[in-house]
Amino acid sequence: MDIGHFYFLTSQYFEDFPNSNAMKNKDAERNRPCFCAFKENDLYWMIPISSQIKKFESVYSNKIKKFNKCDTIAFADLLGNKKAFLIQNMCPVTDQYIRNEYLDKHSNPVRICERREKTIISQAKKVLNLHRRGTTLIFGDTLKIEEELRSRS
Repeated sequence: MDIGHFYFLTSQYFEDFPNSNAMKNKDAERNRPCFCAFKENDLYWMIPISSQIKKFESVYSNKIKKFNKCDTIAFADLLGNKKAFLIQNMCPVTDQYIRNEYLDKHSNPVRICERREKTIISQAKKVLNLHRRGTTLIFGDTLKIEEELRSRS
């Protein structure tokens, strides 16, 4: 797996971790949802992306009004379309749970602009560190999943 690339998870991940609160496989045949990968120590963390822009712009705006910031949702263009990066729903994985990489029509890995990618990954690492210190920013029991994945390796 490559950092900043996009991947699809196997259905086995959702079977092994049914309470992960990660976005569920909505349409396995069409590879949904898609996740952006970054590495943290010995595990990969996957940030799901969504095309429900209005919904997540509203959530983002509400958090800005309430907290004067929002580190749990980010936005970027992917293949010419605005997508929401749901840092609040990120989840840890190992290679065994990766089904395939998201490729464009020319079989090239799908990417976002490098500057935006670095910002989103930095934001995700910040949220993960805060979450580990007790500030609940990520949905689901990601720390328990992380512990279980590490115990298997």
